[in-house]
Amino acid sequence: MTSASRLHVTFIDKEGDEHKFEVASGDNLLDIAQSEELEMEGACGGSCACSTCHIIVESQDHYDLMPEPDDDENDMLDLAFGLTETSRLGCQVKMAKELDGLRVRLPSMTRNLQKSDFESGKKGG
Repeated sequence: MTSASRLHVTFIDKEGDEHKFEVASGDNLLDIAQSEELEMEGACGGSCACSTCHIIVESQDHYDLMPEPDDDENDMLDLAFGLTETSRLGCQVKMAKELDGLRVRLPSMTRNLQKSDFESGKKGG
């Protein structure tokens, strides 16, 4: 990876400690966090079917540069603990040149609610 293609992201963990990493364009925040052994569960494996990779973008400017969350992501964010105006799912945020220097905070708690928790109740056996 050339220095020109390196991007930087900082995760702020539940204790307030900062973890800064050099990453590649196209890497998503869930994969980065898990490869660096940060405490981000990603219970659904990054398929946008839970809210355990909930992150809070520190900068409104960076948040505004991201593609809008789609309906599936918004549905899962509705289940997230500590939802904010700049909340996203880490599995849906891909690093790009315009996000270089991104800072995200991990919420103090996550809820492991998945789509399947609700779908099983709809079947009515």
